Amino acid sequence: MKKEDCFYLGKIVKKYSFKGEVLAKLDTDEPEIYENLDAIFLELKNNLIPFFVERSQLHKSELLRLKFEDVESEADADSILKCDLYLPLDLLPKLDDDKFYFHEIIGFTVIDSNFGDVGIIKSINDTTAQALFEIDRDGKEILIPMNDEFIVKVDKKQKTIEVNTPDGLIDLYL
Repeated sequence: MKKEDCFYLGKIVKKYSFKGEVLAKLDTDEPEIYENLDAIFLELKNNLIPFFVERSQLHKSELLRLKFEDVESEADADSILKCDLYLPLDLLPKLDDDKFYFHEIIGFTVIDSNFGDVGIIKSINDTTAQALFEIDRDGKEILIPMNDEFIVKVDKKQKTIEVNTPDGLIDLYL
């Protein structure tokens, strides 16, 4: 399985028991839908390795307690600590038309109601307090906050996102 065929689910953050159980912090608003997985891919040395889930349950609502097959001790759990977790893209829940996953909108055209055609989304920067559209406009980078108040319409068929940004925001980059 290649990383580009998967989505990031979360990270193993700590050991839970001396029997190899671990706790994973999931990158989702709905952790309960991932409670009954059969297998998860762990990123080990830049490779995605399948691990089969013996049992799992939500722990304090935001963490997923996992027991993997063949992870039987604290030492085994130590070896997978801080590993990123991935699942195949086809396991992503379907979203309403006005909602989207970050990976889905790469390559979409952003159109501002006042400015017009802004450019093409090259990536999403979600390392800041607020996620940003990183847009390429003829080699110049334009950053627009992914704020619900700015997003007017998402058209997945036409691959466009219509925004209404404050006056002058886009001009700052040009």
